[in-house]
Amino acid sequence: MPETEFGALRKMTAQLDTQGNVEYHLPIGEQSIPLNAIIGKQLSLHYNGNINCGHCGRKTKKSYAQGYCFPCMQKLAQCDLCIMKPETCHYHLGTCREPEWGEQHCMVPHYVYLANSSGLKVGITRHTQIPTRWIDQGAVQALPIFKVSSRILSGLVEKSLTEFIADKTNWRLMLKGIPAEIDLVEKAKELKPKIAEKLANITLQYGEDAIESLNGEAVNIHFPVNQYLEKISSFNFDKAPIVSGVLLGIKGQYLIFDNGVINIRKFTSYHISAEF
Repeated sequence: MPETEFGALRKMTAQLDTQGNVEYHLPIGEQSIPLNAIIGKQLSLHYNGNINCGHCGRKTKKSYAQGYCFPCMQKLAQCDLCIMKPETCHYHLGTCREPEWGEQHCMVPHYVYLANSSGLKVGITRHTQIPTRWIDQGAVQALPIFKVSSRILSGLVEKSLTEFIADKTNWRLMLKGIPAEIDLVEKAKELKPKIAEKLANITLQYGEDAIESLNGEAVNIHFPVNQYLEKISSFNFDKAPIVSGVLLGIKGQYLIFDNGVINIRKFTSYHISAEF
């Protein structure tokens, strides 16, 4: 069986083909393992106990914010609270941890979208992260409904919509099967009038061109899963250094084995090897 050298784990990369099928690769150090071909076969992941910060490279006993040491977690803009809650962005106050990073990643166009992962939800993403963000969340359908000029605006629009729909995915439900199809275009038509007044207030503050309403078509996404699990149990490298079983499929950032699942992104920067 092929076996890789130990290397730092990173989140799976994914490409969407013209038919909406997802092709996954697993980056380990300098290696990139094509995963779709392994589905239905035995796969073993071995953790050697080492974690190196994904930013500065220093060795750390614990991973913070998905792959960083504690000092980097405290100083990096990408680890700040406003990344999880973009409506709290404080760039305009002059207190951004890394203003240049903020200009490159936050002061750029973002999209507010509807998705169907474990059911209907609203989400946001940078213009460069479509369709990656949808794939990472395990969404089988997605529809951009607004284009905005900055991250803080996407957060304000999203927050308005959370009064009516969820903004989180139930990951256990997402991993148990394919959710019922939703007419996202129709849902968008229902939701937009409900937040019209709040959008008007936002544009009054940020300008008429700050928010653009979109009227496109939904994207359908098909994940490579041969079989879903009825009962979900999670592997954790911190508790058991070996994850092994028959790979049944991949969805979001989860590998689905015949005996449990593992969230690859959660263990970013952990040094592992793979045998398949």
